[in-house]
Amino acid sequence: MSETHTIDLVVNGQAVSREVPARLTLADFLRQDLSLRGTHIGCEHGVCGACTVLLDGQSVRACLMFAVQAHGRELTTIEGLTPSDGLSPLQQGFCDHHSLQCGFCTPGMIVTAEAFLARGVVIDEESVREAVSGNICRCTGYLPIVDAVMDEGRRRGLVRNEDE
Repeated sequence: MSETHTIDLVVNGQAVSREVPARLTLADFLRQDLSLRGTHIGCEHGVCGACTVLLDGQSVRACLMFAVQAHGRELTTIEGLTPSDGLSPLQQGFCDHHSLQCGFCTPGMIVTAEAFLARGVVIDEESVREAVSGNICRCTGYLPIVDAVMDEGRRRGLVRNEDE
């Protein structure tokens, strides 16, 4: 018999209450129970970053957490970062810079970049590279991803005068 727990949390601004098995991963909970399939499952070891979500504003690997660990917390997935009328400016930047090909890493990469930019600190290419270094992309390489994040940083006023 599998032990279950009731969890209450806020997912993408909506209150959620579910009875879940104690060992259900957060990634499986999002995909199977809530049909939020933008959280991709890649390596299931926390290495690739495809399952990255925001937990209370901090990026976490959903494959390494149990759903019960999110009880009482606020969770944001790629779906929660996507406006109902289209793409967010960061998502549009990924498109504009051709920062995606197969798209498998893209949701986790965007969630990671959003958490990085939300800190509101001055950024440069080196800090962007460091921020996304925990996410693996096997298609595009990282230059267009860095360019997209830098452009969004400029839009948000987070890039110091680059001529200095």
